[in-house]
Amino acid sequence: MGDRDGAGATVRTALRSRQSMGLLAAVLILAVGTVRPPPAALTVAGQRALAVFASALVLWLTRPVPYVVSSVLSVTLLFALGTVDSFSAAATGFTSTLVFFLLLLLLLGDATTSVGLDRRLARRLLTADSTPRRALHSVAGSVLALALVMPSAMARAVTFIPIVKRLAAAFGSADDGFETGAFLVLGHVNPIASMALMTGGGMALVTSEIVATSVRPITWVDWAVLMLPPTIGLYAAATLCAGLFAAVDGESTLGANAGTRLEADGEGTESETDGDRPKLETDGEGTRPETDGDGPPALTRDQRLVGLVLLGAIAGWIVGSFAGVPTVLPAVAAVVVLSLPSVNIITADDITAVNWGIIFLIGAMLSILEVLEATGAIVAVVDALTRWIPFAALAHWQLVAVLIGLAVGIRILFSTGSAAIVVALPIVLELAAVFDVNRLYLALTVLLVVGSTTVLPFNTTAVLVSMDRGPLSHRDVASFGLVTMLLAVGVAAVSWLVYWPLVG
Repeated sequence: MGDRDGAGATVRTALRSRQSMGLLAAVLILAVGTVRPPPAALTVAGQRALAVFASALVLWLTRPVPYVVSSVLSVTLLFALGTVDSFSAAATGFTSTLVFFLLLLLLLGDATTSVGLDRRLARRLLTADSTPRRALHSVAGSVLALALVMPSAMARAVTFIPIVKRLAAAFGSADDGFETGAFLVLGHVNPIASMALMTGGGMALVTSEIVATSVRPITWVDWAVLMLPPTIGLYAAATLCAGLFAAVDGESTLGANAGTRLEADGEGTESETDGDRPKLETDGEGTRPETDGDGPPALTRDQRLVGLVLLGAIAGWIVGSFAGVPTVLPAVAAVVVLSLPSVNIITADDITAVNWGIIFLIGAMLSILEVLEATGAIVAVVDALTRWIPFAALAHWQLVAVLIGLAVGIRILFSTGSAAIVVALPIVLELAAVFDVNRLYLALTVLLVVGSTTVLPFNTTAVLVSMDRGPLSHRDVASFGLVTMLLAVGVAAVSWLVYWPLVG
C-alpha cells in the first residue's frame, strides 16, 4: 500500500509541476506577444491574436485550470488586448451552430444512457458466438450499430466494457486473445464509427462546420454519401487487424452452458457492473422493466420514448437535407420533447452533467480562429510556412502528405480529436487553397486520419478507459494506433482517387 501511495504522490507532483510550467509558459507567450513589436508581415492585432492562440493552446494542453476557465480567459483577452472592437466580436465562436448542435447531441446521448437503452440495444445486438474471433466481430458490429444512436465513443466504450468482461470470463482462457482484441476495438476502432454520420460525434460535427463555412454547404445526406462507405470500410479493416494484432483464437468454442450463463448474467447485472453508470430506478413510472412471459424484459416506457424520438430526429435530418431544413432543428425538437414535464427524461441535472469543458473549448477556438482570419494572422502563418517548406517543389501527393502530417502532428498534442481538428483543419485548408488542392477531399481525409490516430493513451478518452480497465499496455496502444493511422491513410487514398470523384 505504501508503494502505491508513493507512486500516486509522485504522479500528482509531476502533474502539478507540468501544470505550473504550462501556466508560466502561457504567461510568457502572452507577454512577449503583447510587448514585442510585430514583424513586417503582421499587424499588432494579428500578433496579439496569435499570442492569445498560442497561450490558449498551452493552457489546454497542460490544463492548469479547467477548460471552461481557460476558454473564457482566451476570449476575454482577445477583447482586452484590442484585437477586436467589442466583446461580442471576440466571442463569435459561441454563436456558431456547432456549439449548440454539440450540446444537443450530448444531451441526446446522455438520455440514451440514463434510461438504459444503450445496454438494451447492446444485449439485443450481441449474441454469444461460439469462438473468440466471432465474438470479437459481434462486439465490433454491435458497437458500430450503437453508434447510430449514441454519438459518444466514450459512452459506447463504457457500455460494452462489462459485456466484454463477461464474454472473456465465459471463454475462460487467458491466451485466446479475445479480451485484448475487444479492448482494442472499444478503444481504437470504436471512435472511427463516429465519423460515418454528420451527427455521429464531435469530430464529424467540427469538420462539417468548417467545410460548410470554408469550402461548400454540406447536408446530412451529403455527409452520409461521402463518409459512410469509407468509414465502414476503415472500421471493418481495423477490426480485422485488431483480431490479428491480438492473435484472437478462432477455434475454441464457448460452450452451451457458458453461453446460457452469459445471457442470464447480461440481463441481471445491468446496473451493477459499471461504477460510472447511474443505476436505473426500479420504482418509478416507465423505469421498471416489464417482462413478456419467460422472455427478456420488454422495453420500458422511457426507453420506447427515447428510441422513437431518436428515430424521429434521424428522419428529420434525412428529410431536412432535401427540404433545406437546418440540421440543428430536429435535434432541438428531440431535446424539447424529452424535456417536457410529462416526459422528464432530460432534466436540469443532465444539463449540469454535460461536458461543458469541450463545448467552451470549441467555442473559444472558433472565436480565436475568426479573429485570426479577420486580422490576417492565418495568412501570415501560411506565408511563413510556404517560405520554410518548399511546397511549390512538391508533387501533388507529396503536398497532401505534408498537410496530413501537419494535422497528425497537431493531433498528437491533444486529448480530443475534435479539438485537434478545430486547430489543424483551418490552417491545412488555407494552405490547400494556395496550392489548388481539393479542399473537400482534404478535409475528409484529415478527419479520417486524425480520427484514427492514437499514439498516446490520452489522445482518445475511449482508449484511456480501455487501457485502464483492460489488458492493454502503452506499447499496445501506440503500436495499434499506428496501424489504424496507416489503415486510414490507405482508405482515404482509395476514397480520394476512386470513390469521392464518383459521388462528389
